[in-house]
Amino acid sequence: MIHPWHDVTPGERLPSEFNALVEIPMGSSIKYELDKKTGLLRLDRVLYSAVYYPANYGFIPQTYAEDDDPLDVLVLCQEPLAPLTLVTARAIGLMTMIDGGKKDHKVLAVAVDDPEFNSFRDASQLPSHRLMMLRRFFQDYKLLEGKSVEVDEMQSAETALPIIEESLQRYSQIRRRGFH
Repeated sequence: MIHPWHDVTPGERLPSEFNALVEIPMGSSIKYELDKKTGLLRLDRVLYSAVYYPANYGFIPQTYAEDDDPLDVLVLCQEPLAPLTLVTARAIGLMTMIDGGKKDHKVLAVAVDDPEFNSFRDASQLPSHRLMMLRRFFQDYKLLEGKSVEVDEMQSAETALPIIEESLQRYSQIRRRGFH
């Protein structure tokens, strides 16, 4: 069986364009998370708040972010994408949270093969309401669990690229040391 984190290539046009693996479809209130050992999706929880994911949510393969997970990505697309769908995405922004005391970056991307979103090159081109919805979701989704997170404003595509590069390098360094 292929492990989606380790065996799927991150892409050929890194860091601006990459493969993303969807864990959670847009519109879902179910939090799936990659089981690092098996590569299967595990039900983490049903969200406690009356909110839903405002974009398809997943990760970039062969990355290791500062929160000790694969680098998170929000993929804007007209349609909800099924869990474990592989989608070619382009970074258009970066949102950083502090969650449990650790930086938790979220790359904002568009599905390259979706004609409604593929012309966007930077988050600043999106309607401001869309950006507010994305940020507000992450501010609110853990409130009823008694947890809070700090969420920064959306940053430019240019800001996302070094974060992607660092996560790719961190993954390579950790894998060389025998992490799996």
